[in-house]
Formats: sequence, C-alpha cells, structure tokens
Amino acid sequence: MIHKATIDAVFEAIRLEEVIGDFVQLKKAGSNFKGLSPFSDEKSPSFMVSPVKQIWKDFSSGKGGNAIAFLMEHEHFTYPEAIKYLAKKYNIEVEETEQTDEQKEQADDRESMYLVNEFANTFFQNTLHKTEKGKAIGLTYFKERGFTTETMQKFGLGYSPDTWDAFTSEALRKAYKLEFLEKTGLTIVKEEKQFDRFKGRVMFPIQSMSGRILGFGGRILTNEKKAAKYLNSPESDVYHKSKVLYGIYQAKQAIAKEDNCFLVEGYTDVIQFHQTGVVNVVSSSGTALTSDQIRLISRLTKNITVLFDGDAAGLRASVRGIDLILEQGMNVRVCSFPEGEDPDSFAKQNTLEELTTYLEENAQDFIRFKASLLQKESENDPIKKAELVRDMVTSIAKIPDVIKREIYVQECSRIMDISEDVLFDTLAQIRNVEIKDQRKEIRKDRKSLEVVKKESPKLPKINEQNGFEKKIIEILLLYGNQEEEFEDLIMKENEDGDLYLEPELFTTKVFEKVYLDLQEDEIEFAHATFKSIYSVLIDQLHQQEDFKIENFINQIPPEIAYEITEIMMDEERHALHRWVDMEIHVKKKDQSISQYVSDTILNLRRFLIVKKIEELSQEVKAQSANQDNENPNNTETIQDIMDYISLKKLLSEKLNRVI
Repeated sequence: MIHKATIDAVFEAIRLEEVIGDFVQLKKAGSNFKGLSPFSDEKSPSFMVSPVKQIWKDFSSGKGGNAIAFLMEHEHFTYPEAIKYLAKKYNIEVEETEQTDEQKEQADDRESMYLVNEFANTFFQNTLHKTEKGKAIGLTYFKERGFTTETMQKFGLGYSPDTWDAFTSEALRKAYKLEFLEKTGLTIVKEEKQFDRFKGRVMFPIQSMSGRILGFGGRILTNEKKAAKYLNSPESDVYHKSKVLYGIYQAKQAIAKEDNCFLVEGYTDVIQFHQTGVVNVVSSSGTALTSDQIRLISRLTKNITVLFDGDAAGLRASVRGIDLILEQGMNVRVCSFPEGEDPDSFAKQNTLEELTTYLEENAQDFIRFKASLLQKESENDPIKKAELVRDMVTSIAKIPDVIKREIYVQECSRIMDISEDVLFDTLAQIRNVEIKDQRKEIRKDRKSLEVVKKESPKLPKINEQNGFEKKIIEILLLYGNQEEEFEDLIMKENEDGDLYLEPELFTTKVFEKVYLDLQEDEIEFAHATFKSIYSVLIDQLHQQEDFKIENFINQIPPEIAYEITEIMMDEERHALHRWVDMEIHVKKKDQSISQYVSDTILNLRRFLIVKKIEELSQEVKAQSANQDNENPNNTETIQDIMDYISLKKLLSEKLNRVI
C-alpha cells in the first residue's frame, strides 16, 4: 500500500496538461487545451483539459476526471499503478508497505498478465547481460547490429535461453501462475508439458504509450527452415497487434515536438534510427498497417512520413498502406532508400546530419511518389497509364478534406499531363460508388434499428429536479467561496391579506446563501450521488477558507469525481465550437453569479411547489372518490393548494415566467 505522503507529493507535483500531453497532442484554446479524443475515432477535437481546475473532459465519450482517472481509463492502470507511474515521471520516491499474499491474489487477470510480462522482461534482460550464453549469443548479435549498451537498455532488449523451459521454470519458481504464463503466450502448455515460446531468440519488448509491457517480439538466430525468423506474442487481453506501434513509448514526445512521425517496418529500423538521433519513429512491427495504429499516431501529430526499403517488391506492397493513412485525414509524405538499403542499414552507415538531410531532400508528397513508382511500370503503355491515373485518383478520393482533394487533383493533372476535368469526373464516379455503398450500409443499419426500435422500451423522461441539483453542485464548486451581494425575498402580507415578496440586499458567501436557503425550505436532494457530493462540499467549504477544487477532486472516490468533472467542464464545451470566432458570444455564468444562484434556487423552489400542488390535487381527487356524500371533507387540502398556487405565482413573477 502506498503511503499518503507519497500520494500527496504526487498530486502536488503533477501538471495535468503534461501528463495527458504524453498521450494526446494538445493545442491551446484560451485558458484550456484541446485535442482529439483518445477514446473514440474523431476528426474534430472534443477533448478538453483545464490546467486551472486540473481536470479533463472528453465530450465524445463522456469520460472525464483528473490525471489519475485519465491513466486508469487510457492505460487501464490500477490506482496504485497510476500513482507509481506519475511518481516515476516526476522523480518522487514511492513509500509503500509490503503487500500480503492475499492482496496479491486479489489482482485481476489483466494485472497479473502485466506483472508476468514485466517479470519476463527483467528475466530476458538479465539473461542477455549477466549470463555467459546470453553474452556470447544475444549480446554478440546486438553488437554486430551496431547497438550500444545504452540503446539496448533504452529499448529493454533481452535474450531467451536456447533451452525448452528456462523462463517457465524460473517464473514458476518465483510463484507466477502457469495460467498467466499461458495467457500472455510466454509459455506454451501441451498436456503435461510446458515450454518457452521464445526459446533461443533475442527479445524486443513491445510497450504501450505509457511504457507498460504488452508483449514481445523474438528473432531467431539459427538457420532453422521450419522456424519463423520473427515471432510475436499471440493476441491476449493486454496485447492487440493491430492497436500497438513498436517504439511509441520512446518516440511520443519527439513526435509531438517535431509534429511528424516516421513510420518504418521493423524493430531494428526503429532502434537504429534512435541510436543515430532521429527519435520520432515507430514501427508497425512487421504487420499490415491498421486504422487503429494510424489513430494512435494522430493523437500526437497529423503528419506521417512513410519510409520504404529500396526493393521494388517491398515498395509495391507497402504503398497500399498510404490509402489507409489518407482515409484518416492524415498528411502523408513518402521516402524510399537506395536499392539494397533499408532504414536500419542506412541509419547505421550515416551520421545524424546525413540521415536528416537525406530524409528532408527525398521525402515527397504521396501523389508524386505514387506517380514515379507506377510510371515506370506503365511506360509506353496507354492501358497501364490509364490504370495508373485511376489508381492515383482512387487514393485522392480517400481524403476527407475537399480542399486537399482539389489540390491533389490539380497536382495529378500536372504530373500525368491529363486534364483536370477528366480527373474530377473520375473522382466523382469513384466517390459516387463509395457513397452508394455507404447508403446501402445505412439502409441495413436502419432496418436493424427499426427492429430494435419496435422492441425497445420508451426512454425515461428527463428528471428536472436532478438538473437543478446538478446546477447547485456546479455553483458550489465554481463559486462556493466567493462573496456576492444577493437580493433576498422576504415574504410579507399586505392589508388585504395578499402575499408579496419584498427584496432585501445583503452580502455573504455563495455556499452560505445556498446552504441557508435549502435549510430554510427543508429541501433535500433526491439524486443519491448529488446528495453525497453536496454534503461533502458544504462540510469542506465550512471548514476550509482556501478551498481548492483540484484538492477536493483528488480526495474523493473516482465515481464521484466523474460526476464533478461532468459538471465543471460543461462550460468548456463552448470553447470547442469557437463561437467567438463566429461573433456569437456565449454569456458566462460568472458575469452574474448572484443572479444565477438566486434563479437556480428559485427555480428549484418553484419546481417543488408545482410537484406539491400535483400531489395535493391527486389527494383531493382520491378524497372525493372515497366520500359517499356530495361535499367531501377536503376544504383544508384545497386551501393548501390555493396557498401554493399563490406562492408559485410570486416565484414565477420573480423569474419573469408567463403563467
């Protein structure tokens, strides 16, 4: 268990925008930051970070919270793991008590798999650097590739002994369960036998964006024909090949800083680039590029430069990934190396200056690259040239942005010496086919929705009282400690016996005004979570003169913190729509706090009065139905209804409502 002093030190040190900035490219938006949601596929930013409040809100998925909540949601950390991650980031020493065996057993399956992967990573590194065979075989291989000790440590490179169960035996001896060794794919279990998946291979740990070990890649060092040259961990609850990029953990900050990501194919390509000094590089780990991998990059930058080997076959196969990148609205540049070279060998043979110069001078727009690549195949062949043009226009059709499409059509026209009109007609044909296909899918979905609609029960009505209670929580959070001048309404009776409200000015803190008004009317919250938040908030505001929202959020349970984030970030939603740019000025609540507070409480009072009138009316109906005579004894109830109607009228007049 982590000591409270450590937790307090972590919360004191962290800056939310720095923590989230490691995973999402953030841009300034007034006093806040905005970016693309890391939890959904979107083209326009709906993710907001408030440095002042130290909270974030994702309007596309509805998620929100503080730095801990983000790491728990995005990286699937437990609370202690999130604290440890932040402590490491901000160089804070973690003090904790030893976990009992019972506490260890309570860790869920996913966490157990992460722990097994961490142990395996340590085992493979120790084998590489501290055993004779590891040094003789694994270390020699890496040194032949030109990797320094520092580089090997940076990427956690290791070696798995060339014996059947060296790792498995050690893991079982250290009390790791065979169940999780099998689930991670580190151990293959056959009847009564179990053996190491990566026997006799040099090891490349595959990390998440936060540095967690998700799986491994292993390269064999012998010439066995039946064995695969590279072997990856199988799919598991923690490792999904299509959603992972090798090197993203080491490259994320450089990608955001350089606003560009170099995309290569292999592990050693990434490592060699890093060692040479080009850090903003990741790899698809030898698998075909996927939309999820592209979206991972898009959180950090909109610019991808795809690096290809020099061989023609590799170029032709890899160029298919460009269309996928374009579909995601990314900007694509392409660079190929001289024949016989790949990113690994080229980086190894050149200095940082030579490498960066080559990349700058040879990276070209995808349309030029595609034209130069395919023109060689279609030289002096009109049929093949027509196919080439259609191929290029098909790629352009993938681009979501209409302006970019037009610019690329113009460029294609110039390069291929063909009229823009023909290209635009072709583009329209291709997009019409795509639109028809999309409409077919929509019609299918509609049919499915109609079936669901018939079977689905009616949605419950919006609870108006919950809305008022939510506003009161918002008021206490944002303005609770502020002093404001309020106009209180004192109910009086004139000579004719009619009720009227007389205004009276006084100055007090917002939370005191709210508390006293609700106490006076004996109003209790109906929403259980809001009731809990209100109780804690009022206590803290009474006790702490220097009440701070960020401290309050860090001390409460995650489920309550989520509700508070939802409330507090609601106004930031306007910043996403850039209303001011369109000369539409949204009035902020803090421009008339006292009026906002008074109106909210008056509205709640009015709502409860209307509710009471309805209850009493139902009571009168019930009394009338149960009486045998024509004059049922409900005079007192009717008088109560009349009094409440008069009060409702007064409040409505104060709120300028039409009755």
